Amino acid sequence: MDVPVPATARGRPGPVPPPADAACLFLDVDGTLVDFAPTPDEVRVDAELVDLLRAIELRTGGALALVSGRSIAELDRLFAPLSLPAAGVHGFERRDAQGAFHRQSLLDEHLLPARNALAQVVAAHAGLLLEDKGAALALHYRRAPQLETEARTALVRLLDSLLPEYELLEGDAVLEIKPASHSKASAIEAFLREPPFAGRIPVFIGDDLGDFDGFVAVRKQHGMGIAVGDRVAADWRLADPAAVRAWLRSTFVGPDAKA
Repeated sequence: MDVPVPATARGRPGPVPPPADAACLFLDVDGTLVDFAPTPDEVRVDAELVDLLRAIELRTGGALALVSGRSIAELDRLFAPLSLPAAGVHGFERRDAQGAFHRQSLLDEHLLPARNALAQVVAAHAGLLLEDKGAALALHYRRAPQLETEARTALVRLLDSLLPEYELLEGDAVLEIKPASHSKASAIEAFLREPPFAGRIPVFIGDDLGDFDGFVAVRKQHGMGIAVGDRVAADWRLADPAAVRAWLRSTFVGPDAKA
């Protein structure tokens, strides 16, 4: 059963407090740690962010994981030379703190007809971008917001033949067909059963509708959900990625930080 969202749907007013005790961190990436770019490939992670995450990883004893819609391979490329525990493709694939890789067996070929159809849609509509994640297909319309209806119509039509194994996920200027079997919540729950995450207060920071189930998961464990911006509800809210970085730095790297 879902835990109800607090009445303060956009997050409680005032500064976001630090966790009451030793915490583990689950961090979305796009729109949370970094600002959006016109295309996913144009997003850049600066050295300052890499250094911040490395410092937090040390202070928390490794209890830091990226939880993203991107693939783990893409996360490693972005955050190199870091190789953090991570959940990619909205939890469909996961690398634990010991470096073991977990991925459900799913024939990506099931998506082949949809992949081909979406390639044709993109070819016919300048400004649309198809991001092929293997087990998921994301159709971006950030460069052509007027094409949202066309993008939505195409994906909804294709989804009919993929149910119930796949589902439609809405994001910030993106619509995605993804495996229904896994989510950011299932990834967080798996991490919380393992060291060094087990026994710590979970904190999840995300910015979009796909992060809502992650907020629910940490709330069930008496943790903290922190929304970025105003697209999704959580217990607390930070304005943007710059505010996220500032909070992380003061909470987990500063002299009074709890490890």
